[in-house]
Amino acid sequence: MKRLIVFDLDGTLAASKSAPDAEITRLLHELLGIVQAAVISGGSWSQFEKQLLSKLPHDERLANLSLLPTCGTQFFRHAGEWTRIYSEDLTTDEKGRIVSAMGAALELTGSAVAKVWGEVIEDRGSQITLSALGQKAPLAEKESWDPDFSKRKALKAVLDRTLPEFSVRIGGATSIDVTKTGTDKAYGIRKLRDLLGIPLAEMIFIGDALFPGGNDHPAREAGVACIPVHGPEETKVVIETLIACLDGARETASPLARP
Repeated sequence: MKRLIVFDLDGTLAASKSAPDAEITRLLHELLGIVQAAVISGGSWSQFEKQLLSKLPHDERLANLSLLPTCGTQFFRHAGEWTRIYSEDLTTDEKGRIVSAMGAALELTGSAVAKVWGEVIEDRGSQITLSALGQKAPLAEKESWDPDFSKRKALKAVLDRTLPEFSVRIGGATSIDVTKTGTDKAYGIRKLRDLLGIPLAEMIFIGDALFPGGNDHPAREAGVACIPVHGPEETKVVIETLIACLDGARETASPLARP
């Protein structure tokens, strides 16, 4: 039986940098009453708070939720309040090298644009994220910028060459995430295994970037059963199916009572 359901955030539970809609929120809350769940995303902790936690009911079911911002390089659990369990932060020197390489990659690939919305390169502590149109770009602009992934793949190829000692992953619709080598979603999943005591065979990962080079792909490489989705509407169907399958095992999967 599966005991832990792990989700990506952007492109899976919600559109890029957007809050999950009311139906996703309801389904996720219902799932938390049956089984443990986790969310691993390239977003920062502040993004998790604004994008996800502000929509979920603040009740005892949060004890069944683990949150792993910045591709699993940080880990938060709830026990009355949210507590950071670890953070694999980059050093000042590492951050400087990554930021410099990202600026050069934008110029080399011709991906730099005249108009941006917010920061293009963001320091998230344990991860540096390049967002070609800026962190606050409108969703429509982001979705039309690189629909075939060619621009992000070109940026990744350059950064793979110039930053061989780091992990470089395609993130959201316009973004590239860089972390320390080995600190990616596979690392986060192994931390879930170790800290929650749940074997990889009893987990499922759901994400929209499970292709090679995508920032969800390390989850597949970790050996977890994976379900690829193409947006929140498909995720809703997956969660509904999981609830139907797991509901009969509610008493053994979770100590929380039925709503």
